[in-house]
Amino acid sequence: MYTSTFIFEAKPYDDEFHRFNDEIAARARVIPGFLGEEEWHNETTGLHAEIYYWETLEALHQLIGMPVHKEAKSVHERWIGPYRVVIAEVLTTYGQQGLGLEHVPPAAATA
Repeated sequence: MYTSTFIFEAKPYDDEFHRFNDEIAARARVIPGFLGEEEWHNETTGLHAEIYYWETLEALHQLIGMPVHKEAKSVHERWIGPYRVVIAEVLTTYGQQGLGLEHVPPAAATA
């Protein structure tokens, strides 16, 4: 399993931001190999994180290659300040159920 985490400083959003965001999320969810998503907002720092879970890197690359994703990226400065993207391979996950994260798939242990 892989994750793509987009961490950014949020600026005010407008209708165009929501249109892009909703379309990209909807398209991501139907890519074969899409496993789930989460988002977090830190009120203290103002940072926002969106995490997508993928079965393969090829599935992730389908999202990155979409024209709507490229278009949104070309005008992102309107809604997003400094940002960082982290692509990671998940080796294992563990923990208790009931945290509201049941939609996030467990990774198979590789050790």
